[in-house]
Amino acid sequence: MKKLLVANRGEIAIRVMKTAQKMGIKTVAVYSTADRNAPHVKFADEAVWIGEAPSSQSYLLGSKIIEVAKSLNVDAIHPGYGFLSENADFAEEAEKNDIIFIGPKSKAIKIMGSKLAAKDAVKQYNIPMVPGFDEAITDVEKAKVVAKEIGFPILIKASAGGGGKGMRVVESEADFESQMDRAISEAISAFGDGSVFIEKYVGSPRHIEIQVMADSHGNVLYLFERECSIQRRHQKVIEEAPSSVLTPELRKKMGEAAVLVAKSCDYLGAGTVEFLLDENNNFYFLEMNTRLQVEHPVTEWITGTDLVELQIRVARGEALTIKQDHLKIKGHAMELRVYAEDPMNDFLPSVGHLDVYQLPEGEGVRVDNGFEQGMDIPIYYDPMLAKLITYGETREEAIQIMLKAIEDYQVEGVQTTLPFGKFVFEHEAFRSGKFDTHFVKNYYNADVLKNQMAQEAEIAALVALKQYFEDQKIVRLPNEKII
Repeated sequence: MKKLLVANRGEIAIRVMKTAQKMGIKTVAVYSTADRNAPHVKFADEAVWIGEAPSSQSYLLGSKIIEVAKSLNVDAIHPGYGFLSENADFAEEAEKNDIIFIGPKSKAIKIMGSKLAAKDAVKQYNIPMVPGFDEAITDVEKAKVVAKEIGFPILIKASAGGGGKGMRVVESEADFESQMDRAISEAISAFGDGSVFIEKYVGSPRHIEIQVMADSHGNVLYLFERECSIQRRHQKVIEEAPSSVLTPELRKKMGEAAVLVAKSCDYLGAGTVEFLLDENNNFYFLEMNTRLQVEHPVTEWITGTDLVELQIRVARGEALTIKQDHLKIKGHAMELRVYAEDPMNDFLPSVGHLDVYQLPEGEGVRVDNGFEQGMDIPIYYDPMLAKLITYGETREEAIQIMLKAIEDYQVEGVQTTLPFGKFVFEHEAFRSGKFDTHFVKNYYNADVLKNQMAQEAEIAALVALKQYFEDQKIVRLPNEKII
């Protein structure tokens, strides 16, 4: 593998290119009109314009990207996450054109791309699943009967996708029809497929995912877990590794279950098996993400591995040289997704100009970043600017380093999730480890954050005023005689 095209943008494109360059592999960037001056374009060895700003006219044009790859004699394509990363047709087209797709084979993407097919594939391995009806439903009356049999509260979920789209919690039968209609409508809009399935709603769950890596020689590893319970609108905002609640025994049990899920679809490369963990430490299989995850850096830090490098080596046909018993957890890592969103206004996107944009630095601080000072935030894509990752020998140290890094992260011109991150990392429920996926609903509201920020601003003003008066005293001292 001598040349690699990254079919993505922003921080993940740069992240992949850094490892490729470290391995002596040339890199090719693709970009839309909106990204013509973006950092990932400058970072690559070559860059090719592929279309206008909307992703449907650029980053989602799989056939065009493959044509670019062929014209530049590219050996492999890394899809990053989002866009075409879980598109089985794109993976298959790359394979047909003798271009290595750095990810699983299209068959595995298809199986795990449907939540119902995924559940069906893992059934033979006796992996625990949330009680529910494992058939796609679009008939509201039939679905209502199923929901009553399972018992409220229930969860309606789109079969064809994730990210919180087409997902509805229904507390009672009276709300069922309206929520079912909304879920189907959302699923059609987001995935072109209105089929949903129904399962029992787990009341106080934690969202735990296991990182797996599989080669073409029959080796499958699990690289421990990530805690992803801090979410807004069913999407992750803060992740950490390891989880503060897993015992070594439970970690091993969940890791081995994740390996079986990977084997059920003949998996290849990096993937993530997601579980719900209830208040009694029972875990249930949710789904498998057939790609590198946004939050992969926390796993890299606690295991001392480069997951992108492992992806590339596996894609080249190499066998994994790491053995399961060689992997050990060292230290603790935290990640905050820095979105251009306004946490004071229901996390709505905050489009604008980065008047000031300065990244934190220091020991135990890593920033996977895709922007520069002076850039505009495009309205066409996911509003994530960067990922702020910190590492410490203990969980408490990782949190303290994170709080200092948030303070040192300077952004002016747009609102970001940095103040929300500060709120979470300072909150007693988070620091104690006693939280679940309802953290935002239970503890956070914009008024709390506004009051906290107003108090901090007042204290900062008083400190500055006190320092001003101290400085005035020094200035007023009589001049000393110089002999």
